Amino acid sequence: MLKTLALVALAAVALLLAFAATRPGSFRVERSRVIEAPPERVFGLVQDLRRFNTWNPYERKDPGAKGQYSAATAGPGARYAWQGDKVGTGSMEITEATAPSHVGMKLDFVAPFEAHNRVDFTLQPQGEAGQSTRVTWAMHGPVPYLAKIMHLFFDMDRMVGQDFEEGLAFLAAEAAK
Repeated sequence: MLKTLALVALAAVALLLAFAATRPGSFRVERSRVIEAPPERVFGLVQDLRRFNTWNPYERKDPGAKGQYSAATAGPGARYAWQGDKVGTGSMEITEATAPSHVGMKLDFVAPFEAHNRVDFTLQPQGEAGQSTRVTWAMHGPVPYLAKIMHLFFDMDRMVGQDFEEGLAFLAAEAAK
C-alpha cells in the first residue's frame, strides 16, 4: 500500500514537472488607467525616479527598505537600487524616455529570486485638448523553468496586476496635486 502511494505521488510530481515544461517561456503583465492630467505632467512623474517613488506602490509596501539613486535621477541612465525585507533586493534603470509618450526601464531582481525584466510606461493623450492621459504600465520578461513551476501555483498576472492598479491610482492622485 505504501509503495503504491509513493508511486502515485512520484507520478503526480512527474506530471506536474512535465506540464510546467509546456508553459510559455515569457510573461507579460499590463494595466491601464486614464489619469486626469496632461501627458507632460504624467511623464515627469514617471521618468524622474525620485518623483516615481512618490507614487510607486512597492515603496509603500516596504517603507523600511533602503534605496540609493544614481547621480542622474531622471531620463536614460537614471538608476535606483533597493534592498528591503518585503520587496527584496534589486534595481531599475531608465533605458529610454521619449517625452511625453514613453518610458522604458530595465528591472533586475537579485533576491528573493533572480529575474531580469522590462518595464514600459506608455502615455497616450485622451479627451479634447489632451487634458487626460491613458497610462499603460507593462512588465514583461522570460520565464525560466523553475519560475514556470512557481507560476503553476501563483498567478503572476493577478499579484503584480493588483500592484500596478494600486500604483496607477497613486499616480493619478500625485498627478492631481
